[in-house]
Amino acid sequence: MRLTRSPSPPARTPPPRAPQVPGLKTTYEILKPGQGGTAITKGSQGTLHATGVVKESGGVRKKFWSTKDPGQQPFTCQYGVGQVITGWDQGCLGMTVGEERKLTIPADEGYGAKGFPAWGIPPGATLEFTLECLKIQ
Repeated sequence: MRLTRSPSPPARTPPPRAPQVPGLKTTYEILKPGQGGTAITKGSQGTLHATGVVKESGGVRKKFWSTKDPGQQPFTCQYGVGQVITGWDQGCLGMTVGEERKLTIPADEGYGAKGFPAWGIPPGATLEFTLECLKIQ
């Protein structure tokens, strides 16, 4: 009598991880490529539409801010120089006009252990921003 083994089930391949912003834990996903050309670089000024959500337990997302809401305007700042939270500041580098990008920012590269209560961001919150690059100066 000859015994044979059942074939092993195929190995599960984990889903691909979103690329990390160099030197950070923040990850990004390009949702729509930009037009190419000039990109946001350290020290350049960019204008973006942005929607921010808190990623809560159980996969629930709670919006805390959007430049597309009534009465809001696109957000402009200088990038790569610390004017905004670290994950956003570094996560926008390389964007070109027309690009849409999603950033996932861990607490230590966002609002940290204190959170930002005025916007409903709890301590230790992971943030997700969907961004659209409108203009680069």
